[in-house]
Order: sequence, then C-alpha cells, then structure tokens
Amino acid sequence: MINNDNVNKVAVIGATSFVGERLLTLLTNTGCHVTAFSRQPVNANKLGVEWRHLPLTSDSILINWVCVAPIWVLPDYFSLMEASGVKRLVVLSSTTRFTKVDSTDPDEQALALQFAEAEARVQAWSESHGVEWVIIRPTLIYDLGRDKNISEIAYFINRFGFFPLFGKASGLRQPIHAEDVASACISALSAPFTNRAYNISGGEALTYRNMVAVIFAALGRRQCILTVPLWVFRIAMTILRIFPRFRLWKVGMAERMNRDMVFDHSEAERDLGFKARRFDPIVDDLPACFTKKH
Repeated sequence: MINNDNVNKVAVIGATSFVGERLLTLLTNTGCHVTAFSRQPVNANKLGVEWRHLPLTSDSILINWVCVAPIWVLPDYFSLMEASGVKRLVVLSSTTRFTKVDSTDPDEQALALQFAEAEARVQAWSESHGVEWVIIRPTLIYDLGRDKNISEIAYFINRFGFFPLFGKASGLRQPIHAEDVASACISALSAPFTNRAYNISGGEALTYRNMVAVIFAALGRRQCILTVPLWVFRIAMTILRIFPRFRLWKVGMAERMNRDMVFDHSEAERDLGFKARRFDPIVDDLPACFTKKH
C-alpha cells in the first residue's frame, strides 16, 4: 500500500497506453482511486478511475504520480504536477538509452540520447522542487498486441509466414510483460528508496532466435526461420518500408540480433520486490486476429 498522504489517490499520465491499461487495473484492484489524464476524450467506465481531459489546471491534491507515457512528454506536465502538490513521481523510461547509443543508425542514436536527456531533465526538475523520483527502465515490453517489439514480429510472421534472422541471431533478450512493468511502477510508489533509477527485465534470457521460435509457437504457426546475410536485410528493409506497418523498421535491428542486450534487475528485486515471469506469451498478449483458435 502506498505509504504517504492521500494513500489511495494516484495520478496517471499515459493511461491509454498498453502499460497504462495494466497499471489502471492493478491500482484499482488494490483499492486506489486513479485520476487518469488523456489528451483525447475517453469513453470508459472503469470503477475507481476518473478520466481528466488535457489540457487543464489541477483542482485536486494529487501527490502520487506515475508517468507511463513517453518520458520526454513529461515536462509538459510539470506545472500541473506542481500545482497538485506532487510529492512522489514514478516515471517509465527504457533500457533503449543504453542499447542504441552506439547504433549505426543516426535515428536510433538520437532516440537513445532523447531517453537520456529526458531522464536528466526529470531528475533535475524533481530535485529542484523537492519531489521524490523513481525511474523504471524496462527491456522489451510486450502485451495486448499493442507493443512495438514482440507484436511487430508476430505481425510479420502472420503476414509473410516466415521470419528473417541475421546470422545465428544468438544475442540474448529478456522480454518483459507489461503487467510486470506496471507492478514495478506501483511498488515504486511506496518504496523506501527514491531518487534512483532501476533497470527491470524479463524472467529469463533467451536468444533472439529462440525468442522468435516462441512467438511462432504462440501464434500456432509452423516455424519458418530464414537465415539471411546483412545485405539481404538492407534490401528487405527498403522494400518493407512500402508498408506503413514496417516504416519504422531499421537495419540496426538485424545488427543487434547477435548482440546480448540483457540487464540485471537484482536491485529492483531487493528494493521493489520485483518479480518477472518467463517469456511464455498467451493469446491475450498478442494481436488477437493473428492467433490460431483452438
């Protein structure tokens, strides 16, 4: 239970995201009253959730805030949080700030820098306003068929019936379920340790190739993995960008398939009681129209 004043009130930014959806469910299940902010009108009648349409000024005391929107949008809410009397702020970032910093793709380097600069800005503002902050950095998040990682692979498999891999694709990955990410955010609201960042990762490390094989199985599809050289990947990426769904796919994705991208989450286990499930996606985790009905 959140252990400061107004313990049952939590403000959430990014509540319409797939992590936000899991977060609202977990918060309301624990008896919290949630004030959820959205820039778009939301028609929802979830018990214990009050939707507020942005932009607005605060007329409530809301000292516990969680941001699961992109971290770089948070400065837009600084004045709103200050007016509400914020005391603790939990913010979702990403291990992308580390994994893409040396990418050969300038856009990916810029994304890593954007995460790092946004984290620094959040920390500076929080500390200058006496606000306790906790930053949560997850690895590959998946869930509800709405993520840009596992679900994108699933979409490709469903559309083309195969998946291309560069080389052995032996780099290790730790996919993490959105509900586990949301749970870590809630734990951070009452954690005794603040003004620090935590990396969180999935409950197992598996090679990129094995991760793709698990997705084939979850889709009920026969495994068809093609090993291709990097030059083929470059051509394929050029062609794929014709399709809006794959417009943001980068060659750097192939280059990282043989690189370990794993993060220790022992500090989160110690301070937040964090626990993560193994990568065993079910129907609800993937795009519903792709999964084979049994």
